[in-house]
This record gives sequence, C-alpha cells and structure tokens, in this order.
Amino acid sequence: MFIQVITGTVADALGLQRLVERWHEELRPGATGHLGTTAGVTDDGRFVVLARFESEEAARRNSGRIEQGNWWAETEKCLEGVTFLDSAAVDTLLGGGKDNAGFVQVMRGRVTDPEKLAALGPRKGEIEAALRRARPDVIGDVMVVTADGAYIEAVYFASEAEARRAEAAGLSDDMAALMEEFMAAVAIDEFFDLKGPWLH
Repeated sequence: MFIQVITGTVADALGLQRLVERWHEELRPGATGHLGTTAGVTDDGRFVVLARFESEEAARRNSGRIEQGNWWAETEKCLEGVTFLDSAAVDTLLGGGKDNAGFVQVMRGRVTDPEKLAALGPRKGEIEAALRRARPDVIGDVMVVTADGAYIEAVYFASEAEARRAEAAGLSDDMAALMEEFMAAVAIDEFFDLKGPWLH
C-alpha cells in the first residue's frame, strides 16, 4: 500500500467539501489503484486527507492525470499552509481504513525510536487481540511512517460517543502496557478529530 497525506488550514469549507464530493463522483472512477480516501475538517478548521493506493506507481499515475491537476488547482484555493507527505511504509490493524466509521482521529508526530517501533510489527496479532478486548469501539487503523521519520496514524471508530465512553473507562493492563511500549517509540504532536469524516 502507498499513502499520500495532505494537511492544511481551510479557507473555504463549503468549497472544499463540494470539490471533495466532485472528486469522488467524477475523478475517482479513473483513479486506477485507488483503495480509499479518509478526509475531513476539524472544529478549528484544520484539514487532513489520507489517500490510499495499491502502489506508488498508481498514486503517481493518478497525480499525473490532467483532470487531477485541474481539480487540485481549484482545491488548493480553498486551503492555506498545505503540506504533503507520502510513504509506502504503511501498516494496518483490524483491516485498515473503514468507510463506515462515524468518527476518525488522525495523529501526526514523529518516530523517536525506530527499533522499538519495528519490534511491535511482529506482534500485530497480540495488539489486535488486545484492541478487540479493550477497545471494541475501534474498528480500523492505518499507520504511516515517512522516510524522514514522520508518523501519521488514523484510528477509525464506530462513533465519537463510543470512542469517548471507552476513553473515559481507561485501559486494561495488557492494553496499557502495549500503549506504553508504543509511546516509547513515537511522539504525537498533533491530533485531528474528524467528527464528520469524508470517507470514500
């Protein structure tokens, strides 16, 4: 899998939503290899999109389409301070991104200890089992690490209400221990709470 991550501040929210819907209706059918998009705007006007492709080649092919270039020329007028990240270093939990999520939380930060993060990879089954027990509100997860050590993770929830209830209840001992190991490997600098995510 290959993921393109775009973030920025929204200058025209209605215009942006209209253009995102237009991409889904008009451009997505020609985006060969596109697996799905998670996007949305936070309450304080920050925008984030994670576009998932089956390969870097598919992503580059999509970016090179004339209609994609024309669409982006319009879309960037709705945004300020746009940043781009992309990577093929992608991992998923619980099947990855879910288009039926009612709430998505995106975290952005950096990897502080690559060896500790890599050591968690072979324990995916253990982590998923602990998640199912401790956080049944989590229905999917996508993690991205870029070549320069940036870290982006999208966690998909059935609803915000369920997520907040589970968050307030605290973690089981095994889940807390796993989270401690994870937080020893990464530092989270920013959260994007997408209460009305655009999922395609």
